[in-house]
Amino acid sequence: MKRRQLLQNFPLALSALGFFRMAQAQSPVQLIKDKAEWKKLLSPNAYLVLFEHGTERAGTSALNAEKRPGTFVCAACNLPLFDAAHKYESGTGWPSFFQPLPNALGTSTDYKLFYPRTEYHCVRCGGHQGHIFNDGPKPTGKRYCNNGVALAFVPQGQALPALRT
Repeated sequence: MKRRQLLQNFPLALSALGFFRMAQAQSPVQLIKDKAEWKKLLSPNAYLVLFEHGTERAGTSALNAEKRPGTFVCAACNLPLFDAAHKYESGTGWPSFFQPLPNALGTSTDYKLFYPRTEYHCVRCGGHQGHIFNDGPKPTGKRYCNNGVALAFVPQGQALPALRT
């Protein structure tokens, strides 16, 4: 009986494996640089936030007021992270989004304030972007609270920058 069940489920297993491989293929190739290389490429503030997990002061980013259609990309590697259509005014002083682009972000747990918070980072270069909170608008209920210095904005109609190598 077990052999028959295994044979009956074999096509389903192959289908699932194909889906897994397809999902992997859509993830960007990781960009690995040492900290000295990143320091040469980025402003001191961007480096501090992206690779030392710093936080910019609230209300200091010009991107907080950005309302044009376009794409927000990682300031380190240029990977597109957010569509401007998913940005909203959260009142926090940082650019906030309710949804990232597919396969753009990874997460980890941050205990810097002695309680766990979900930190998110660029899936390609590992650059720290901000934290996710559960007080965002519908449809997701999420608030991706981003450091503006960790992003660059590309207005709709302009070409996205090439991914950094």
